[in-house]
Amino acid sequence: MAMSATSAAPGPHIFLVAGEESGDRLGAPLIAALRRLCQDRVHFSGVGGAQMAAQGVPSLFPLGDLAIIGIGAIIARLPAILRRIRETADAVIAAKPDVLVIIDSPEFTHRVARRVRKRAPWIPIVDYVCPSVWAWRPGRAKAMRSYVDHVLTLLPFEPAELQRLGGPPGTYVGHPLIEQIADLRPRAGEAARRLADPPVLLVLPGSRSGEIRRLAALFGTTVGAVARRYGALDVVVPAVPRLAETVKAAVADWPVKARVVVDPEEKHAAYRAARAALAKSGTSTLELALAGIPMVAAYKVSALEEVIGRTLIKIKTVILGNLVLGEMVIPEFLQRACTAENLAGALEPLLHDSAERRRQLEAFSRLDVVMGIGQRAPSDAAAVVILKCAKVLNQPAREGMASGP
Repeated sequence: MAMSATSAAPGPHIFLVAGEESGDRLGAPLIAALRRLCQDRVHFSGVGGAQMAAQGVPSLFPLGDLAIIGIGAIIARLPAILRRIRETADAVIAAKPDVLVIIDSPEFTHRVARRVRKRAPWIPIVDYVCPSVWAWRPGRAKAMRSYVDHVLTLLPFEPAELQRLGGPPGTYVGHPLIEQIADLRPRAGEAARRLADPPVLLVLPGSRSGEIRRLAALFGTTVGAVARRYGALDVVVPAVPRLAETVKAAVADWPVKARVVVDPEEKHAAYRAARAALAKSGTSTLELALAGIPMVAAYKVSALEEVIGRTLIKIKTVILGNLVLGEMVIPEFLQRACTAENLAGALEPLLHDSAERRRQLEAFSRLDVVMGIGQRAPSDAAAVVILKCAKVLNQPAREGMASGP
């Protein structure tokens, strides 16, 4: 199936491949940044979702074709997935782009990249989002050198980790959460709400149905125990739209009434008002840290997944905030340690002006420097590196940027 470019204007041709919604969310602002930097003299092809399509980049096939959950489903759909990998690689080679940008979803995008490198080794390949080689399967880093020319990383420590593991060169461009800072932190006149009673307590049991099933009841018991010790709480549970009803059902029997918020503006308002949080381990812990909200993190998986995880995972903490800060400032309770008693005992002091609360707030205050907040937007930084890899960033465009990557 042939793919049309989004513009007939002369300029670089950039092929982007995202394998799921998270990549689509990164791809859309990247497209906008590339257009700005190239003064619209650029055209695109690719695989993506609704947000990339809204930027004028139609997808070779629906992104939903790759949204497969569970081993059984993967086995059943394997021929279709392999066909999509072949189709995507064929489309890249036929398009002869100035650069191929693969975005996240390494199980899909890296297979495409390997095929392209084998058949068209002259096409530069940039990987936007570093696979977690620093956490598990470190051998992937060295293997990537054969088919990835440059990696754009979301976390500041990842370029050094790639170098240590013998991987391709990397540039830290910044996490997309950086672009939401103004929405996450209290605005003028809002800071007092974080200290007012009843305190707003954010509870985040996860964005997948399995996580909600494992953690919601436990988190509800924890919140009840904290309320008995502290007093009244304003409990807010953010939810993604597709799981809103699932979350509402899961919190209906909690001993403390919880407000489920779905609208992004409502979620951001809750973040700006929150005094503390109880969160599932994941990206949300970095989001909370950037918002300056002390937290307790928790996670539980099945016994089989625990055994596999302990065998493969090579890091001391799974909390992104701890990894970025380089210290164990956010308490985490995993597996057998993930009990209501432990969680409540660690969470309740965060509602007071305690040593535990002050320690987290002091650490979070360093994130602006560590993550380069206030400098160039991540999508703009990524666009500069991509055009350099494509060797089409001209001198006037370079001079127009505040600083290099």
